[in-house]
Amino acid sequence: MSKEKINLNISGMTCVNCSNGIENFLKRQDGVIDTKVSFASSEGEFTIDSKLYSKDKLVANIEKLGYKVEDDFEKLEQEQIRSFQKLKQLFTTSISLTIVIFALMFSNIFEDELNKKIIFIFATIVQFYCGGRFYNLAYKALSNKNFDMNVLVALGTSAAYFYSVFVLFAPWLFPENLRFIYFDGAAVIISFILLGRYLEERSKQKASDFLKKLMNLAPQEANLIQEDGNIKTVLANSLEVGNKVLIKSGEKIPIDGKIIEGKADIDTSMITGESMPVFKELGEEVLSGTLNTNGVIKIEVLTKSKDTTLSKIIQLLKSAQSKQIPISRFADKVANIFVPSVIAIATLTFVVWSLLGDMQTAILASISVLIISCPCALGLATPIAIVSSVSRGAKEGLLIKNPEVLEIIKDIKYAVFDKTGTLTKGEISVETTDIDEKYFNTIASVEKLSEHPISKAIVSYIENKEAVENIEIEDVEIIAGKGIKAKVEGKLVLLGNEKLLSEHDISILDKHKKFYEEQLNKSNGAILASIDKETIGSFSLVDKLKDDAKELIANIKKRGITPILLTGDNKITASKIASKLDIKEVYSEVIPTQKYDVILKLQEKAKVMFVGDGINDAPSIKQADIGVTLNSGSDISKDAGDIILVNNELSSVEKSIKLSVESIKIIKQNLFWAFAYNSLGIPLAAGVLYPTFGLMLSPMYAGIAMSFSSVAVVLNSLRLKVKKF
Repeated sequence: MSKEKINLNISGMTCVNCSNGIENFLKRQDGVIDTKVSFASSEGEFTIDSKLYSKDKLVANIEKLGYKVEDDFEKLEQEQIRSFQKLKQLFTTSISLTIVIFALMFSNIFEDELNKKIIFIFATIVQFYCGGRFYNLAYKALSNKNFDMNVLVALGTSAAYFYSVFVLFAPWLFPENLRFIYFDGAAVIISFILLGRYLEERSKQKASDFLKKLMNLAPQEANLIQEDGNIKTVLANSLEVGNKVLIKSGEKIPIDGKIIEGKADIDTSMITGESMPVFKELGEEVLSGTLNTNGVIKIEVLTKSKDTTLSKIIQLLKSAQSKQIPISRFADKVANIFVPSVIAIATLTFVVWSLLGDMQTAILASISVLIISCPCALGLATPIAIVSSVSRGAKEGLLIKNPEVLEIIKDIKYAVFDKTGTLTKGEISVETTDIDEKYFNTIASVEKLSEHPISKAIVSYIENKEAVENIEIEDVEIIAGKGIKAKVEGKLVLLGNEKLLSEHDISILDKHKKFYEEQLNKSNGAILASIDKETIGSFSLVDKLKDDAKELIANIKKRGITPILLTGDNKITASKIASKLDIKEVYSEVIPTQKYDVILKLQEKAKVMFVGDGINDAPSIKQADIGVTLNSGSDISKDAGDIILVNNELSSVEKSIKLSVESIKIIKQNLFWAFAYNSLGIPLAAGVLYPTFGLMLSPMYAGIAMSFSSVAVVLNSLRLKVKKF
């Protein structure tokens, strides 16, 4: 056996049954060892025995099923956009014509016969133009021996439509009391099923946006240092291991490398989650996509562009996006049993009544069975509840991008939180200081000349204490990784770390040393200040907890959910935050790939929710069963998340759990009603009770019963918008 793994981009899949159909078909082929097709990412991963089955044959078989294999991501994306726009146009047309049909059904604008023919024209457009996709998908499903909702939709709407056509154009075939048309019922079914597919496709399309943004995060070009010392601008993906690259202040690092000259403060927050820039010097590694905030460095390339840490994050995201959706397609599963049963019952009904010699009853009873089994309530059970749930979520400050997670939020056992910007405010601020306020004006005037986050925090703190008057500053020098020095009125002013003061032969006075060491022991940052060769104290820097963080952790623990802190920050800082929140399980100093691995291990035990806000959190957000991100977070994390906390309030996490519980309760009630109605209605339509009780549903009453069940489902779903919880 010669195993070969092949990855393909597949376009043309319109629902999860398409991916299931491809898998089922290929599994039956000799030489196919394993198949995994994701509707969410439009990707397929196949393992074949290349001696028995070739890649060309694989592609040919997929295209034989009616799908298309795209060469690259851009072509796939273009095809997805076209498909989405087509679906949007079909839904818009369908719902517009359905509204017109209803208006004509209950009005006397035209003479009765003309009115019915106009309705017929509009209904025909809805049935075969807007609903044509259901016939196509039903054919594909049946070809793969699969009876799904598409078969049910095509079957039920066709029964209602063609019965109405015969009533309209061949009324003599029916007794006068059975000449009713059901064009409106068929149109409603198609419109609302299209609504559900539209919401699903929109969620799928947005799911790939974050990948595109992440791919563009690293700079496309790099400053290559040639052998003669000249600088040449080249494409970053053309860099080879051993090349030397110049990175100026304010530029992003194009590739993973090692510093061979210079030093700089590097903003690594997108990789590690560290809230403060990290000082990097000779011999230390820097990563693609991170930002050089100040200083000029030269690096030696350590990896090719496809092997950088950022590239690995992208691969993790693709892998996470391709994971099978855990939500069970209950309606489709039942449909695999229900559809053949309905066809069998309708056929049996026709045969039995024919044998009894009543051909008219045979025809009407079998048609009634098909009409009453039409999946209007079944099709509406989930989409309408989801629309109501999403609407209620928006009212509560929750943007639910992937409504399918509503089914599993209530089942989570682990709630994993990033630290910086999620549980904490993500902003460096001064907590306290032992510096006399008489020095504030001088310090603020110096710090205003730096764009460093610490400088901004100190300036903000002082400005909140008093008005700052600008003082003339001389000989300003910002020293990467150490701080800032300047001359004010002829006196040397130093603001920075202990190393900066030591280089200028300044010792920390005993009265200031105690405060400085206390802050370091608390894992706070500490910035020393000296004027004229003498220390005047230090500023204590923190990233404060969000106001509602403690309350959220306490509430989810009451629900039996285990909170976990997962951060790139150092162990001391992470432990301090965890202690304040009473979080027992802590993972610190982890990079995105390690965060991702932690999520995978937790998922082996139970359902996992991950709450984060940074680019470095994106793989974990996508991999988790439920990914939650804050509106204040990066665009990439927001694109990767299933739920966005619009108001950035952590308390909304608990609201999402409550909304999930209520939504699933409503959906289950809807599905129960839909199936209960069919269970009662089908025997009546078939005439089971007619010999004993004289009860039998005509097509008219079957249509009324079908409509009533739909109204009941809609009204039950709308309760979500007003229900208190």
